[in-house]
Amino acid sequence: MPCVTMICRERRLPVPEGRVVAVCRSDRKGVPKEDIGTGRFLVELGLEGDAHAGFAHRQVSLISMEDIIEAKKKLPSLKPGSFAENLTVEGIDLGASKVGDRLRAGEILLEITQIGKECHTRCEIYRTTGDCIMPKKGIFCRVLEGGRVSAGDPVAWA
Repeated sequence: MPCVTMICRERRLPVPEGRVVAVCRSDRKGVPKEDIGTGRFLVELGLEGDAHAGFAHRQVSLISMEDIIEAKKKLPSLKPGSFAENLTVEGIDLGASKVGDRLRAGEILLEITQIGKECHTRCEIYRTTGDCIMPKKGIFCRVLEGGRVSAGDPVAWA
């Protein structure tokens, strides 16, 4: 039986294209983001209306749905946006990325500028489960080409 997602029982499969699961935004920092379905991303700024837009090299954040599913084993209420990411994606191995790699999601082109981040205040997820995946699994990008991104759009290495 063929694997239909990036994760197969025994091994990870190289998959060149995945899809956007959620586009998430919040007007405040330090809180989970809400899935808005579609968002407009602005060059060198980030997601329009998001509290993190314009934040230097961390304009847009991504996390994989596969990592959220794994984290749900400790905290079942987790969902896209729980880690304050802008884009939740699946079917593409973000763990294989390096600073400088580029991704196309929907109409936009992103350049990876940072992998992981220090958690200064220990978020609610950390306090509840003793761990948070964003410091290890979060991917941060700058927007090179702007446009719209919607849930269901393809995401691929550029």
